Amino acid sequence: MATAPDNRYALDEARRDSDHVSFLKHRRWRWAKLATIISVVAILSHLLVDVEPRHNGGSWYGYTLGTIGAGLIVWLSLLGVRKRNMSEGKWSLKAWTSAHVYLGLALIVIGTLHTGFQLGWNVHTLAWGLMMVVIVSGLYGVFAYATIPSEINANRRQMTKREMLDALAAIDRQLERAAQPLGREDADLVIAALEQDPFDFGVGTRLSGHYRKCRTIAALDQFGVSGHDDALDKVVSLLRKRRAQLEQIRRQMRLRALLDIWLYVHVPVTIALLAALTAHVISVFYYW
Repeated sequence: MATAPDNRYALDEARRDSDHVSFLKHRRWRWAKLATIISVVAILSHLLVDVEPRHNGGSWYGYTLGTIGAGLIVWLSLLGVRKRNMSEGKWSLKAWTSAHVYLGLALIVIGTLHTGFQLGWNVHTLAWGLMMVVIVSGLYGVFAYATIPSEINANRRQMTKREMLDALAAIDRQLERAAQPLGREDADLVIAALEQDPFDFGVGTRLSGHYRKCRTIAALDQFGVSGHDDALDKVVSLLRKRRAQLEQIRRQMRLRALLDIWLYVHVPVTIALLAALTAHVISVFYYW
């Protein structure tokens, strides 16, 4: 018979094992299975239930799906509140996040069947469209958090942000000294590279990772067609180091931006969806 300490040890082991399981696989795909069942039931009921003259959001069946969908939307939007109340147990953050993802996918089926595939230029279709944008942006977020963190860790090469910037500053100091023996034209290229803010580029540039106006790259291109002496060879070598260090930092910035940018769509559109949903419900009851 297991003793009490043995039981506690077994529980601790189980908890540690569960901590390493992705929220997508939580409890052996519990919420994926439940969302699949809900979606299948909704589709089968849509096929079997006879609504005259055709399925629409104003039928009893449409109201039923609409009520379920509206409840899901409100509940799913509470994940942000849940994150501020960390706890373990049946409704741990991992369980809530897993439910958030899979029930959100089921909402595609429920919300679309609620419309009866009757879409137009009205507040009802607006609510459906915003719902789809929220779900798609959420899917991107799931993909981003499943793939990008490993790329961030690999790119860091065990360096902190501060260490990356310090390495760049050290190269810049060496470049400033090495450029002093150069002629005026060559020295101006180096000075222009050093004076440029290496991170003062637009969002599009940061996300694409293509820094076409980078003066460090421009200086290297220019020196590449020049005859080299010892002083210039040293400068070119340092410029290459600077370019490599900039690439590491900029890649880190790009990955962080790709990891976080979905929230700038997901959260505001969720708020807009709740507003459109409120207008949708009020208009339905007003004209009922």
